[in-house]
Amino acid sequence: MSRIGNRKIAIPNGVSVELNENVLTVKGAKGALTLNIHNLVEVKIEENTVLTIAKNDSKEANINVGTMNSLITNMIVGVSEGYSKGLEAVGVGYRFQVNGNKVNVSAGYSNPVIVEVPADLKVEQVNNTEITVSGIDKQKVSEFAANIRKIRKPEPYKGKGIRYKGEYVRRKEGKKAAK
Repeated sequence: MSRIGNRKIAIPNGVSVELNENVLTVKGAKGALTLNIHNLVEVKIEENTVLTIAKNDSKEANINVGTMNSLITNMIVGVSEGYSKGLEAVGVGYRFQVNGNKVNVSAGYSNPVIVEVPADLKVEQVNNTEITVSGIDKQKVSEFAANIRKIRKPEPYKGKGIRYKGEYVRRKEGKKAAK
């Protein structure tokens, strides 16, 4: 049995959770999110807690109970606190420039790369080498940050590239160390 699926999810003050048929809606101070519940999972809302229960003892039901529990937890945290991911550009001439709903990334290519920001996300420029991506949906925030990082991943020899805030890049020695 999934231990994650057995967790009771506490509903904080200011957050409302509603279940209509197989659609779960979570509303909070920062916005609202919806989730289609898997047909092998039953969701019960009792007082200030949400429970996920498998409808049968199959392996697929057990897997989906844990998944649904994690997704519901992420939704509740997202509408109450929100998620943010920091990115930093390391290298000579590597920088970010935020213009409205576009991010201009200079990462060593001949032309800057322009990335469109989705409507439900917010990108703030800390300085010219750091940005913060924030929103209420954990999956969208992480995916957008990963797409910006993918423009120029950090390389192991000089450490240049776009990395997450606080990410450790393992460095290698060059050819001269082999002798």
